[in-house]
Amino acid sequence: MSVSVEPTTVEPKQVERGEALRPHAEDAFAGELAALAAQDDRPRPVRWKLSPWAVATYLLGGILPDGTVITPKYVGPRRLVEVAVTTLATDRALLLLGVPGTAKTWVSEHLAAAVSGDSTLLVQGTAGTPEEAIRYGWNYAQLLANGPSRDALVPSPVMRAMAEGMTARVEELTRIPADVQDSLITILSEKTLPIPELGSEVQAVRGFNLIATANDRDRGVNDLSSALRRRFNTVVLPLPESVEAEVDIVSRRVDQIGRSLDLPAAPDGIAEIRRVVTVFRELRDGVTSDGRTKLKSPSGTLSTAEAISVVTGGLALAAHFGDGVLRAADVAAGILGAVVRDPAADRVVWQEYLEAVVRERDGWKDFYRACREVSA
Repeated sequence: MSVSVEPTTVEPKQVERGEALRPHAEDAFAGELAALAAQDDRPRPVRWKLSPWAVATYLLGGILPDGTVITPKYVGPRRLVEVAVTTLATDRALLLLGVPGTAKTWVSEHLAAAVSGDSTLLVQGTAGTPEEAIRYGWNYAQLLANGPSRDALVPSPVMRAMAEGMTARVEELTRIPADVQDSLITILSEKTLPIPELGSEVQAVRGFNLIATANDRDRGVNDLSSALRRRFNTVVLPLPESVEAEVDIVSRRVDQIGRSLDLPAAPDGIAEIRRVVTVFRELRDGVTSDGRTKLKSPSGTLSTAEAISVVTGGLALAAHFGDGVLRAADVAAGILGAVVRDPAADRVVWQEYLEAVVRERDGWKDFYRACREVSA
């Protein structure tokens, strides 16, 4: 027999609108999602809130017929987004793969928000993630009192997504132990989740699918079995292809984060953002932007996400301890912290970069002095 799973009801203290420090995508961009839904006349898969075309527009941005502006959530190749969205409209699960900082989690959240209107059916992968997080658990008080029963069963986010025809998310899949990863095989291949204790199962209803993320540098941590990998369609998210693209991404995210933290917009902050991005890209690539000087790369990833963090921290410094203008001194300490992860090896890399590149670069004297000051 099959079991109908009702979502567990939790009654936390309600957060007033606009008070959440980090609103879910479906809340932060509710206006855009509503505008897209109102003007979306294309076919929608069962239980989807938007058509595949509208989901792609939501992620990539555009202007609707009534003039509504949809802001880009992801800056990158359009075809990758189209393939990801199309995968979710089939019976194949989606694996977003890439190095740290390529917006895998960000894309995953916004895809779930646009497709299902709910990005919260989430399993966060860690070395300690148990099988219950993917399958189901038990209310042990009821289990001991009455034995295995429907009332004692605690559904996982994946089980809820199956029962309700929603999109589930599994973050950092390769960090999850291999035996726990493989609990997804039956779910993704048979679209069913057996419950042996009750002699029953949960069958996925139409609309269910799953998005997983993993980063390239986790190979060898808990590699996916070939059986599990075959259940996914893999989309590799690349690093931004140019300085301009990365500056655009960092600027957009810093502006969004700054507004949520009530930080003032930084006048002329784009110049410092460009310098942070340039430093990160050169050290990441192991060569200066003009291709003339080879560089040693530090042990850290120096991702776009870390650049966003450095600039946001600098913006806070400028707002609270400066004149509100983002300057080199505001981002220098953040860059040092991002680059120097290994105190011995990375400090040598950083010092060589400062002296060989930054010191000789026209218009970067203030940046050189600020970095030397915090590196002393």
